[in-house]
Amino acid sequence: MKAKVVWDNDLTFTGTTDSGYKTVMDGNGQAISPMESVLIAAGSCSSIDVVDILKKGRFDISHCECELVAERAENPPKVFTKIIACYKVKGEGLSEKAVARAVQLSAEKYCSVMLMLAGNVEIETRFEIL
Repeated sequence: MKAKVVWDNDLTFTGTTDSGYKTVMDGNGQAISPMESVLIAAGSCSSIDVVDILKKGRFDISHCECELVAERAENPPKVFTKIIACYKVKGEGLSEKAVARAVQLSAEKYCSVMLMLAGNVEIETRFEIL
Protein backbone atom coordinates (compact mmCIF):
# COMPACT_ATOMS: atom_id res chain seq x y z
CA MET A 1 0.00 0.00 0.00
CA LYS A 2 1.26 3.44 -0.92
CA ALA A 3 -0.05 6.98 -0.61
CA LYS A 4 1.13 10.49 -1.31
CA VAL A 5 0.24 13.71 0.52
CA VAL A 6 0.73 17.02 -1.28
CA TRP A 7 0.49 20.47 0.27
CA ASP A 8 -2.14 22.56 -1.52
CA ASN A 9 -2.06 25.84 0.42
CA ASP A 10 -2.19 27.21 3.96
CA LEU A 11 -2.74 24.01 6.05
CA THR A 12 -4.61 22.09 3.34
CA PHE A 13 -3.24 18.88 1.88
CA THR A 14 -4.52 16.35 -0.65
CA GLY A 15 -3.77 12.71 -0.06
CA THR A 16 -3.89 10.26 -2.95
CA THR A 17 -3.85 6.50 -2.49
CA ASP A 18 -2.22 4.06 -4.88
CA SER A 19 -5.75 2.95 -5.78
CA GLY A 20 -6.46 6.47 -7.05
CA TYR A 21 -8.74 7.83 -4.34
CA LYS A 22 -8.19 11.37 -3.06
CA THR A 23 -8.89 12.97 0.30
CA VAL A 24 -8.49 16.61 1.22
CA MET A 25 -7.46 17.32 4.81
CA ASP A 26 -6.99 20.59 6.58
CA GLY A 27 -5.64 21.88 9.88
CA ASN A 28 -7.91 24.96 9.94
CA GLY A 29 -11.34 23.35 9.74
CA GLN A 30 -11.79 23.81 5.98
CA ALA A 31 -11.92 20.03 5.43
CA ILE A 32 -11.69 16.87 7.51
CA SER A 33 -8.77 16.97 9.93
CA PRO A 34 -6.22 14.16 10.14
CA MET A 35 -7.51 13.19 13.62
CA GLU A 36 -11.10 13.14 12.37
CA SER A 37 -10.01 10.87 9.55
CA VAL A 38 -8.38 8.47 12.05
CA LEU A 39 -11.64 8.36 14.02
CA ILE A 40 -13.68 7.74 10.89
CA ALA A 41 -11.18 5.10 9.77
CA ALA A 42 -11.64 3.24 13.07
CA GLY A 43 -15.44 3.34 12.70
CA SER A 44 -15.39 2.36 9.04
CA CYS A 45 -12.88 -0.45 9.46
CA SER A 46 -14.72 -1.99 12.38
CA SER A 47 -18.14 -1.54 10.77
CA ILE A 48 -16.93 -3.41 7.68
CA ASP A 49 -15.97 -6.28 9.99
CA VAL A 50 -19.28 -6.22 11.87
CA VAL A 51 -21.31 -6.34 8.66
CA ASP A 52 -19.08 -9.00 7.12
CA ILE A 53 -19.19 -11.22 10.22
CA LEU A 54 -22.97 -10.95 10.48
CA LYS A 55 -23.43 -11.65 6.76
CA LYS A 56 -21.19 -14.72 7.07
CA GLY A 57 -23.49 -15.77 9.92
CA ARG A 58 -26.31 -15.61 7.35
CA PHE A 59 -28.04 -12.61 8.90
CA ASP A 60 -29.90 -10.27 6.57
CA ILE A 61 -28.38 -6.89 7.54
CA SER A 62 -30.28 -3.81 6.37
CA HIS A 63 -28.45 -1.07 8.32
CA CYS A 64 -25.24 -0.53 10.24
CA GLU A 65 -23.85 2.70 11.61
CA CYS A 66 -21.12 3.43 14.10
CA GLU A 67 -21.30 6.52 16.28
CA LEU A 68 -17.92 7.46 17.68
CA VAL A 69 -16.92 9.72 20.54
CA ALA A 70 -13.24 10.40 21.13
CA GLU A 71 -11.49 12.03 24.04
CA ARG A 72 -8.12 13.68 23.46
CA ALA A 73 -5.23 14.65 25.68
CA GLU A 74 -5.29 18.29 26.76
CA ASN A 75 -1.68 18.99 25.79
CA PRO A 76 0.14 18.46 22.51
CA PRO A 77 0.34 16.15 20.72
CA LYS A 78 -3.34 15.84 21.82
CA VAL A 79 -3.57 12.13 21.03
CA PHE A 80 -6.75 10.16 21.50
CA THR A 81 -7.01 8.83 25.03
CA LYS A 82 -10.37 7.11 24.67
CA ILE A 83 -12.73 6.12 21.87
CA ILE A 84 -16.28 4.92 22.42
CA ALA A 85 -17.78 3.18 19.39
CA CYS A 86 -21.51 2.45 19.41
CA TYR A 87 -22.79 0.24 16.59
CA LYS A 88 -26.45 0.44 15.59
CA VAL A 89 -27.43 -2.57 13.54
CA LYS A 90 -30.72 -3.49 11.91
CA GLY A 91 -31.64 -6.72 10.21
CA GLU A 92 -33.77 -9.81 10.24
CA GLY A 93 -33.28 -12.33 13.06
CA LEU A 94 -30.38 -10.53 14.72
CA SER A 95 -29.60 -11.74 18.22
CA GLU A 96 -27.78 -9.93 21.02
CA LYS A 97 -25.26 -12.77 21.08
CA ALA A 98 -24.48 -12.54 17.34
CA VAL A 99 -24.06 -8.76 17.30
CA ALA A 100 -22.00 -8.76 20.51
CA ARG A 101 -19.73 -11.43 19.01
CA ALA A 102 -19.32 -9.50 15.74
CA VAL A 103 -18.44 -6.28 17.58
CA GLN A 104 -16.01 -8.07 19.89
CA LEU A 105 -14.29 -9.95 17.07
CA SER A 106 -13.87 -6.73 15.12
CA ALA A 107 -12.40 -4.75 18.02
CA GLU A 108 -10.18 -7.52 19.36
CA LYS A 109 -9.14 -9.51 16.28
CA TYR A 110 -9.92 -8.06 12.86
CA CYS A 111 -10.06 -4.25 12.76
CA SER A 112 -6.54 -3.20 11.85
CA VAL A 113 -7.19 0.45 12.68
CA MET A 114 -8.50 -0.26 16.18
CA LEU A 115 -5.74 -2.78 16.78
CA MET A 116 -3.11 -0.18 15.82
CA LEU A 117 -4.62 2.18 18.41
CA ALA A 118 -4.93 -0.52 21.10
CA GLY A 119 -2.48 -0.15 23.94
CA ASN A 120 -2.38 3.62 23.46
CA VAL A 121 -6.08 4.40 23.39
CA GLU A 122 -8.80 3.01 25.63
CA ILE A 123 -11.41 1.60 23.26
CA GLU A 124 -14.93 0.89 24.46
CA THR A 125 -17.58 -0.70 22.26
CA ARG A 126 -21.35 -0.79 22.59
CA PHE A 127 -24.15 -1.85 20.31
CA GLU A 128 -27.88 -1.54 19.75
CA ILE A 129 -30.14 -3.68 17.62
CA LEU A 130 -32.66 -1.42 15.91
